[in-house]
Amino acid sequence: METPIIPLVTDEQQKLADDTWRKSIPAQVFLNYFFAINYHIQEGDDAAGGLQHLPFFRAHQAELTDTDLTAVTKLLHACWSTEYALRSTAELGDEDYLRNALHWTFPQAYHTIMAGLQAFLYTAGVRGNNPSLVRREVGRLVVRNAYPRPVAFYAAGAYGDFSIHRLPLAGYKAGLHIAGKEIDAQAQIGQFLRTTRKLKATTTRQQIQANPNTALRSQKTGKVLDKWTASHWQQITWRLGYTTIFDLLGRLRISQTSREIERFIEAEIDFKLFHQSLLNIVSYLNGIHETYVAKAMGLERYQQLVAELPKHLQHSFVEDRLRTRVQPTITGEAPMPQMGIAA
Repeated sequence: METPIIPLVTDEQQKLADDTWRKSIPAQVFLNYFFAINYHIQEGDDAAGGLQHLPFFRAHQAELTDTDLTAVTKLLHACWSTEYALRSTAELGDEDYLRNALHWTFPQAYHTIMAGLQAFLYTAGVRGNNPSLVRREVGRLVVRNAYPRPVAFYAAGAYGDFSIHRLPLAGYKAGLHIAGKEIDAQAQIGQFLRTTRKLKATTTRQQIQANPNTALRSQKTGKVLDKWTASHWQQITWRLGYTTIFDLLGRLRISQTSREIERFIEAEIDFKLFHQSLLNIVSYLNGIHETYVAKAMGLERYQQLVAELPKHLQHSFVEDRLRTRVQPTITGEAPMPQMGIAA
């Protein structure tokens, strides 16, 4: 008589494990994407952010009135207060807390970067806050090399014929694991760009076809088209603009619906790593925008602005980035010694 084989897990336990694994895949991929962006930034960054090498940055200047300075300062305060809240969440550090904090950390990461971006755009002459305007204008700036190489990548082209720029390794197949090499990071960023642009293209198509005045129609019957060919996709490509890191960050805003967030909360991923990756990306992009603003308003005036910050932002990451990134990039001098600043 054969000895019965006793399973290590019951069928019910296995089904539960399979369900958890399936829930984890989208969340793990999302973590992979943002970890890959952070990895790519760290690999390609230099001490001052690389801005000083860009002709666009060297030529950046603006004549700002007192009203303009007030508007820019308001945007920077919104940027910094939101980043402060994001950092405060990280400092609590508990894995379960970070897991449940996604309801606000996702939108916080998005909104702090958008506020800093709008401050930069204001000094570049773009004064509106309409999301589609901001997205279009920053897309043009990315393509015009206003950003350092680590975040200057973008996707272009029609649905089914996307092209990835400034990511030479983006054509490789992306794995399901955290990036351990630059090839992994670029492959995952490339995939993130393609899936985000595809989402934008299909959403744009739905909006166009839902409107009788804009819908593409059959030349024979005059009816709204159900099936699209490559030429139809090409007709709406101009509406997509370029797909950049800012569109990828926009996925954080899209994903804050309860259904999306619940899927993340239930997943078994490294929430501390996710949060740290977001923080690093936020700090890098906010530092770029702060440097542009400081150059536009003048370094001394910017230093005064930082010195007069509200109490919760005094001697914080804002002052630290001024010392380590903003000032060295503008002056070309080495960072000043740290004077009791909490990064």
